[in-house]
Amino acid sequence: MVMDKSLSAEWTRIRGRLRAEYGEAAYRSWLKPLTLCGYSDNRVKLSAPTRFMRDWVDSQYGDRLSRLWKGEIEEIEGVDLILEGGMPSAPAAFQVQVAAKTAAGAGSGAGNDIGAPLDPRFTFANFIVGKPNELAFAAARRVAEASAVPFNPLFLYGGVGLGKTHLMHAIAWQIRETRPDRRVIYLSAEKFMYQFIRALRYKDTMAFKEQFRSVDVLMIDDVQFIAGKDNTQEEFFHTFNALVDQNHQVIISADKSPNDLEGMEERMKSRLGWGLVADIHPTTYELRLGIMQAKAEQLEVPIPQKVLEFLAHKITSNIRELEGALNRIGAYAKLVGRPVTLENTQDVLHDILRANDRRVTIEEIQKRVAEHYNIRLSEMYSARRARAVARPRQVAMYLAKQLTARSLPEIGRKFGGRDHTTVMHAVRKVDELRSTDRGFAEDIELLRRMLEN
Repeated sequence: MVMDKSLSAEWTRIRGRLRAEYGEAAYRSWLKPLTLCGYSDNRVKLSAPTRFMRDWVDSQYGDRLSRLWKGEIEEIEGVDLILEGGMPSAPAAFQVQVAAKTAAGAGSGAGNDIGAPLDPRFTFANFIVGKPNELAFAAARRVAEASAVPFNPLFLYGGVGLGKTHLMHAIAWQIRETRPDRRVIYLSAEKFMYQFIRALRYKDTMAFKEQFRSVDVLMIDDVQFIAGKDNTQEEFFHTFNALVDQNHQVIISADKSPNDLEGMEERMKSRLGWGLVADIHPTTYELRLGIMQAKAEQLEVPIPQKVLEFLAHKITSNIRELEGALNRIGAYAKLVGRPVTLENTQDVLHDILRANDRRVTIEEIQKRVAEHYNIRLSEMYSARRARAVARPRQVAMYLAKQLTARSLPEIGRKFGGRDHTTVMHAVRKVDELRSTDRGFAEDIELLRRMLEN
């Protein structure tokens, strides 16, 4: 009889199959934490440490688990996933969460796969809070936990790799765990545009509208990608208004504040600024070090504190690059079998460290110059030609030429789509002024030092 057999050997083989089929990341996040509890009534009992993990595994991997067990032991009819402590799984309830990714309109020509998958690493518990992101974090938690819409929309903005997407995923995870009846869609602005174009092609725009306007929470990442796309922007505008009018939550992220988004209609900028606008500033050394320490604890290789401090000091561009550097030295230690030291860290990461020695972005230059001359950041892209804004714009173009590897046409595009000859003129003008105006030359040198350090 099956119940008289030890199931541990079968479970070991099945775990190996799951690891091979779904990959290391999915296995570690969802399948490795499962515990074999026993067998009764021709069904295997597996337990998960949290209710959310239990329901997710049941929804995403339940059928495969059953087939693998039946392949090992023919008499087995299925698998029951329980919460540690004995609570059975509730797949029917969890299907409402899964339905949030498909929303309404099943079988429409626009397709059902309208939402993007969520990264299991991006939760509130895994988000390191510091001064640069504390407002955005607090606002995200408030939206995720509130029973009524606190502000609409929540607009998160900041540079690449600073945590906008992490916070959006965290909101979705929290809502799906605590309020499984709410219908949540998370996707990028690019995918929103793609779905809209596809609906137009299949003449199925009514189903598209219903899909997006019937959700409880709509989350659009990197909304700057629809700037200049008139038809998509128009549809997004009406979708946004419909959801806000119904008091449904809208959460948006972008690389700039609403007022500074190029190619976005004024009415859209106004709507995006209706609720709470929260900036995620570039990271401080303390925040980078805290993030590195938290990530290092998850590695199976000990990372010396002096190595973490070195990386937090040297890699200042964004969190994604920091994490990539940490993963690389962890992999090196495992594969080569040597302990991590400051010396081999510098060898392994020589390319990243060299790039960060003198890597300044045009966006950083524009922001610093605008602050120095006390003008709005949007003036860097505007058509205004008054000297009070034209001269700082020329200074920013000059510094972009000196401190970045971007070509003249690329620099021109970053300044409101200007021609490369405009950038050449700006460089010549600033060089001329530096040679004749000592105060101006000192201004340029001060800005250069501030940007390079």
